[in-house]
Amino acid sequence: MTEVLVIGAGPAGLAAARAARAAGARVVLLDSSDELGGQYWRHLPASRPSQHEAALHHGWSTFVKLRDGLESDDGCRVIREAQVWAIETAHGRPGTVHVLVGPPDGVGREALAFSPSAIVIATGAHDRTLPFPGWDLPGVFTAGAAQALAKGERVAIGERVLVAGAGPFLLPVAASLSHTGSTVVAVLEANRPRALAAGWLPRPWQLVRAAKKGTELAGYIVGQLQHRIPYQTGKAVVRANGTDRVESVTVASVDANWAPIPGTEQTIEVDAVAVGHGFTPRLELAIAAGCALDAERFVVVDETQETSVAGVYAAGEITGIGGVDLALAEGELAGHFAAGGAGAAASKHAKRHRATFAGFAGRIDAAHGTRPGWTGWLTDDTVVCRCEEVSYGALCDAIAVTGSSSLRSLKLSTRAGLGICQGRVCGRTVEELIPSDHPDPAIVDRRPIASPIRLSELAAPQPPTISHPNVPERTP
Repeated sequence: MTEVLVIGAGPAGLAAARAARAAGARVVLLDSSDELGGQYWRHLPASRPSQHEAALHHGWSTFVKLRDGLESDDGCRVIREAQVWAIETAHGRPGTVHVLVGPPDGVGREALAFSPSAIVIATGAHDRTLPFPGWDLPGVFTAGAAQALAKGERVAIGERVLVAGAGPFLLPVAASLSHTGSTVVAVLEANRPRALAAGWLPRPWQLVRAAKKGTELAGYIVGQLQHRIPYQTGKAVVRANGTDRVESVTVASVDANWAPIPGTEQTIEVDAVAVGHGFTPRLELAIAAGCALDAERFVVVDETQETSVAGVYAAGEITGIGGVDLALAEGELAGHFAAGGAGAAASKHAKRHRATFAGFAGRIDAAHGTRPGWTGWLTDDTVVCRCEEVSYGALCDAIAVTGSSSLRSLKLSTRAGLGICQGRVCGRTVEELIPSDHPDPAIVDRRPIASPIRLSELAAPQPPTISHPNVPERTP
């Protein structure tokens, strides 16, 4: 009997678990959070639910159906607070998956080890924020953190908030902040109208089948108008000002390359700022499993969502930043084929949806992708690595003094990327700051130990491997 282990309970993981069960497999669904839904369906806990939760989420009924269906299914074991810290490979096949269950900073966590027939990796992505002077001040939030507090805790990050960066994600962040009572003074998109048009307008007929995205956009536009939130393009936050916390931000117009245009600076009084410049896929486990990556550092998959490693499937943002609809379609396909499902009618619907929404990943990158001119707003004392308080000047000095621009050398000589986040926040930034004429094959996403683990947990006797989940089979 096929056993499928799904890692991640966001849209892709939930869809994969449901599809695998429908195809007759026994399933274990792991998620590091104490609530299912991932970053997209982040919500209040069951102990203090909202009466109007559906109003705050797109596709809330889809989530509730997925969650309730899996939790009530005796054939699916759902494990929350499950930290997958390592994946061992075995002769090019799925090997042992090592898990610790409990709060990330807790003691006495339960150790589990799984050896499934197939693995679906749906670990998603985290938002990226480029550094700027003052971004380490209290009151500066990543866009994802601001939305998580608004949707998952109903906490307003400030009274006057500026949302800035790049990408369509800025709009739902502004909407979530408005719902918590914050006054959003503006939404700033760094890319200029020409870049936005070049990314979104080519081959417009391909967008017809994705008309629901237009409906979502219209909803955000209505919200912007109702709350009188200006949306401005070609502008970026180049400095946060304040002593004990943010008191204002300096905003400047930027050119098509994101280089600040001198003389365009203006100061806006705020007590909080939410900044996001796209997303970074969470690749640690995919790399640990041996999955190949493409030139853009996304997991390579075939038509069935299988990776370069037989029996290991990937779905969602780790294969490309394409939104919830693409993640759901990919998850359904990954779960179906991981469970040994045939390419029959059960997968046709998901394949059509994948084809419809796959183009969004390329359009988002073309319209809202990061441009290299952002380094023009850095100063020597701008902190790049917040964990180890490494400045831009220190990085440049290390490259000049050591004569080496190897990522490994730079990390060892400056400690950039060696803090508690292990380069998740600053890693891609540090890579981009290395001179391009010194190519370095090392990448920050390669972490054999994927999540923090105590030495005592590492040294403890390993638990017996669970070769099959303790759940009944279902006839497909």
